[in-house]
Amino acid sequence: MHAFATHEVSNQFDELTDFDPLATDAALQEAIARGGAGWCLPQLAQYAQRLGSAGSWALAAQANRHVPELQRFDARGRRIDQVEYHPSWHELQRLFRSQGLASLPFRDPRPGRWSAWAAGFYLHAQVEQGSLCPGTMTLASIPVLRKEPALWQQLQAGLYSDAYDPRDVPLAQKQSLWIGMGMTEKQGGSDVRSNTTQAVPLGAGASAGRGGEYLLRGHKWFLSAPMADAHLVVARLGEGGPPACFFVPRWRPDGSRNAVRLQRLKNKLGNRSNASSEVEYEDAWGLLLGEEGRGIATILEMAGHTRLNCVLGSAGILRSATVQALAYARRRMAFGKPLAAHPMMRAVLADLALESEAALALSMRLAQAFEEDDTPVQRAWKRIMTPAAKFWVCKRAVELSAEALEVFGGNGYVDDSLLARLLREAPVNSIWEGSGNVMCLDVLRAIAREPELARALLHDLLALGAGEPPLREAAQALAQQLQLPPAQLEGQGRLLAQRLVLLAQAGLLLHAAPRATAEAFIATRLGAQCGGWVVGTLDPANQDIDPILQRAFPG
Repeated sequence: MHAFATHEVSNQFDELTDFDPLATDAALQEAIARGGAGWCLPQLAQYAQRLGSAGSWALAAQANRHVPELQRFDARGRRIDQVEYHPSWHELQRLFRSQGLASLPFRDPRPGRWSAWAAGFYLHAQVEQGSLCPGTMTLASIPVLRKEPALWQQLQAGLYSDAYDPRDVPLAQKQSLWIGMGMTEKQGGSDVRSNTTQAVPLGAGASAGRGGEYLLRGHKWFLSAPMADAHLVVARLGEGGPPACFFVPRWRPDGSRNAVRLQRLKNKLGNRSNASSEVEYEDAWGLLLGEEGRGIATILEMAGHTRLNCVLGSAGILRSATVQALAYARRRMAFGKPLAAHPMMRAVLADLALESEAALALSMRLAQAFEEDDTPVQRAWKRIMTPAAKFWVCKRAVELSAEALEVFGGNGYVDDSLLARLLREAPVNSIWEGSGNVMCLDVLRAIAREPELARALLHDLLALGAGEPPLREAAQALAQQLQLPPAQLEGQGRLLAQRLVLLAQAGLLLHAAPRATAEAFIATRLGAQCGGWVVGTLDPANQDIDPILQRAFPG
């Protein structure tokens, strides 16, 4: 040792950044097979190896360290409203796009397409989350845009392309396209009906209607991915008129820049690699999508898909946090043995593993529902369970990423830590596309409007429970709760969503996971050993912990 060195660095371990996230995830492999997506494995395996490489983790760190910058004017004072990204962002976007994840479920007719897409999205979410945002909105825009034949003819090739084209040029010149959305305004937030942005038909005395040209004037308080080639924007038809949905590109058809003025970029808690902006529309050109006055219904069709992405993204965060905690705890020595050998730490790690697999099982089941025939059961999973899952899984990702950070102690709390980034990232999925209360209200609204869907879902959940007493009792409690008067039920909206999700997760694990995993989840979430929601309150003496941890991440 050097004369002035006081110590040697020992018992210190970096985050795991060079491993195969697919080969080490038995639950994901099994879900792909259940979804009939085995055909995607050769390409997905290559993607996973690329994602899990040290180079991809370095790109993720760089993209979040070197945040986007807004350039409102060029060197000669011309208004350009451009966002400049670090090269790492572009490489992550290129990687995502090359896998077809911006359009695969809509362009590929093969059975299992939604499961194949969900698996790729879930893998990418484990490494970097901000780069998922443009692809999420692009994917969700496709079913809306396909209903406009003339516009769709212009956009289809660009939306279905797997190329990556970052140029800021008119739509017709682009190899591939990204689409965003603009709903939130200062005064309204989730209350889109309070929006004030106005749209008037182009030309004096004009009455354009569906597919017609309009000029938009107003603002949006949150506009994610502002460099997307176009956004779907909610605006009122004239002063005080009904809300409508518009296709608003960055460039007008005549080749001039559209009057979409970026005011500033948000300085966010997390999701730093992805730009979010405030924007003013100064008579911005747009096309009316759908029927006049149906703007909220039109944009909510897009939101139904983006909410699924939020669930998958949070499941990816849970998976990443679990893997990192397990890998670190197995190497870090404390009080004479590895952290992972201490009983209380084993309880924490097992809880992380159970929550992660339950989130994956639910996410992949939802993805299947988006592909299956539109029966009452599948519609119930999409319409009722999707917002419930977004509420619960996204909330759990916040809590459990904090627990995984705590496994690292002070090393997890420093800003350079991957765990710190996961913790900063997790809340965005819970807030974006409707916060927790909004999701629970959406669950109640769906049940009230289509009670037959609630009955079909409850029947399906009972079948999944296979007669297990804790699941049967939970289903009975849920059925009784649904009989409450609407005003009383609204106050219990969060409890209802929680019960729905836990019952679904328990049933799915009972059918798909090894017995040790399913029994531990049921006992600690619904059964006699349910000791509260602090992670690690399960009793390892009552559970077979070793196979749970080994399944979660071999090592």
